[in-house]
Amino acid sequence: MSLCDIMPPSELPRERLMREGTQSLSSSELIAILLGTGTQGKSVLILAQELLLRFGGIQGLQDASIEELIQIKGMGKAKAITLKAALGIAQRVAQEQELPQKKIITIQDVVGIAQPLIGHLKKEAFLVILRDVKCRLIHREIISLGTLSEVLVHPREVFEFAIKHRAHSLVVCHNHPSGDPSPSKQDIELTHRLCECAEIIGVKLADHLIICKNSYYSFKNKTV
Repeated sequence: MSLCDIMPPSELPRERLMREGTQSLSSSELIAILLGTGTQGKSVLILAQELLLRFGGIQGLQDASIEELIQIKGMGKAKAITLKAALGIAQRVAQEQELPQKKIITIQDVVGIAQPLIGHLKKEAFLVILRDVKCRLIHREIISLGTLSEVLVHPREVFEFAIKHRAHSLVVCHNHPSGDPSPSKQDIELTHRLCECAEIIGVKLADHLIICKNSYYSFKNKTV
């Protein structure tokens, strides 16, 4: 069931967006435009509202997996992928707007960036945060996504990324989905390898943090 079946043409979200811009539409109406159609007995607007309610708003939708989204009646794989792509673009725009002049100096500065990005993930992810000579944020990106208990990353990937963006220094972070930020043997070995590479290449490795939803571990300060 589409919105055309239940709303006059002038009030359809697409038409209102063209006349008044995105600010005139609710979150559910914007999502309805992305989804296009609902399902038998359920309009696309009701489907959009159901998604927001089920996942607790836009942030919850951003965190939801494709598998979780398609559990909702009326959400096929194509709709779920379209929605995730749009939310991913929105997230990147928001991140880029925060970059200019933001200084990354303290551990809390790093945690403030890393926890919202990877602290809640159900698989291990490796985040690289790049800084210029004045410790201003240049770029941040998740460069690897692993399994439930292992992230696959090579020091070469990390420093190729840093060189590409002409970073003076970097902080690396990865998450522990278990909620325990204590470093494993593999975490310690990776940190040693990254430090060795940093010395050779001449890009300072400022710290390596293990990030969880409500806690973290700093290799530099050996603190949780």
